[in-house]
Amino acid sequence: MNAELDLDEARQALLASKDNLLILGGPGSGKTTISLLKASTEIRNGTLLPGQKILFLSFARATIGRVAQHAQALLSASETDALEINTYHGFAWNLLRSHGYLMRAGRPLQLLPPPEAAARLSVVVGNAAREEEKHRLLRDEGLLHFDLFAQVSAKLLQRSRALSRILCDVYPIVILDEFQDTNEDEWALVQCMGLYSRLIALADAEQRIYEFRGADPQRIAQFINSFLPQTFDFGIANHRSNGTDIAQFGNDLLSGANKGKQYHDVELKRYSVYRGLHPLYHLKMQVLASIRRRKAVGTPEWALAILVPSKQLMLQVSDYLSSDTDKLPKIGHEVALDTAGPSLAASVIAALLEGGDTVDDVRRRLLSTLCVYLKGRKSDGVPAKNDLELVSAFEDYLTAGKPGKKKKKHLEAVAQIAKLRCDLALSGSPTDDWLAVRSLLEFSGVDEFVQLAGDAKYLRLLHKGAVLRSRLGEIWRAKANYAGAEKAVRDALVQEHFNASMKEWKGIHVMTIHKSKGKEFTEVIVYEALYQGRIVRKDATDREAGQALLALRVAVTRAMKRVTIMTPKIEQCIFL
Repeated sequence: MNAELDLDEARQALLASKDNLLILGGPGSGKTTISLLKASTEIRNGTLLPGQKILFLSFARATIGRVAQHAQALLSASETDALEINTYHGFAWNLLRSHGYLMRAGRPLQLLPPPEAAARLSVVVGNAAREEEKHRLLRDEGLLHFDLFAQVSAKLLQRSRALSRILCDVYPIVILDEFQDTNEDEWALVQCMGLYSRLIALADAEQRIYEFRGADPQRIAQFINSFLPQTFDFGIANHRSNGTDIAQFGNDLLSGANKGKQYHDVELKRYSVYRGLHPLYHLKMQVLASIRRRKAVGTPEWALAILVPSKQLMLQVSDYLSSDTDKLPKIGHEVALDTAGPSLAASVIAALLEGGDTVDDVRRRLLSTLCVYLKGRKSDGVPAKNDLELVSAFEDYLTAGKPGKKKKKHLEAVAQIAKLRCDLALSGSPTDDWLAVRSLLEFSGVDEFVQLAGDAKYLRLLHKGAVLRSRLGEIWRAKANYAGAEKAVRDALVQEHFNASMKEWKGIHVMTIHKSKGKEFTEVIVYEALYQGRIVRKDATDREAGQALLALRVAVTRAMKRVTIMTPKIEQCIFL
């Protein structure tokens, strides 16, 4: 254990403390490590009674996957068994799944998966109206939106002091990772748990990049006032990128001390856009240079992250890396996509796999799932006008039982796909049958259906393919058909949403800056475009600029060995 982190006097005092704790520190300062050592100490000292566990909560599945791996390296097998690591969402859902009926007069709650939620809310305009619709779905239909998990959990514990006692008896110690990012509902849930459990909050005020979802600058002060914790501040200690000046650059960013200063492991590149070359040409050249550098160093396993400010720029970067434009080689990579489009596309294909007794059965099943896909595939975005017109035509058919005058070509294509599906001889191989059904959409000649088939291909990039194959294989072996495939695929994707991501970050990854939080990479390239996809917008308010600065610090401190920041020469980022 000592090899992982020097146990100085302050850390030894932390391990011995019996109070609520607030552990402060910058990126890589060892907050997670010391909290796991604290858990180990409590377990070895016999703090837990039989059946009790220490609960570790964080936000991202990737983070809890990394924490779980870290715990396995630091703790013994028996100690690891006494530590439960989960996301705030996952923990709240476990609570609501078992006790949510208390909020609805004995009627159970049902999860509304994010892709289906996107479809349900797609035509609701305005934030206030969307919030009201989420509450209506819960009140009238018992459908629980992810955004309400913490709120409903907190209300449940507030109403039932007995349940609070039971829960806290199971988890007498709770570790709260990334505490500075908790919103008002999550804070209310934490307060309920703090009534009877000992709380250990891990926080860095300078990594608070989620104000847009309700993170409060006063949250750390609120924790201090409410729970009077013993506080330990490990400041700018750096264990992630030890031996580099990456953490120093990140800290200098906050005061502007980075401007004009030279760093050994952080390089600022001001690029120009040349006529006749793709705007992302310089980025791809930098990626190729980074690959050569990693290979020259001889690192057997390395990870390079390309971090950008927006989803739109992320997709543009991914497309360019995948092309051979400008006579540059294609570069294999993974991209952190939204899951709504691919997940809803998977439900459509699963519905086709499931089929029906007649062509009309298949047609109706297909139309119904297409409506959900078209409304929800843009996640929180508003569906395109054409998509909504298609949905209207499909819903008219489902109601009237015959095609109307609208979107006749699409309805004819659906009928043809349904007929081809009924004529299709399935092999029992989930992979082959999935591809066969997907091809019916891919070669339908209808743009929206071709797009759907394309969205489904991203399931591989989202690492969902193996899960779906396994579930579909079980169905075929039991029934010699795919009856129940649509529900099975939907359930599998929901389960994946809660599972810890044990993924090892290897190779090249493209994602937004916000998506990078909680992850670690060998190298990081932070790239901003000239017009769209700026680190901080021209018209940004002071508060928005402050959030952008914190986000940039998070981005650069994801790196262990090297950072390259690319900004346009004619209009470079104001923080550089």
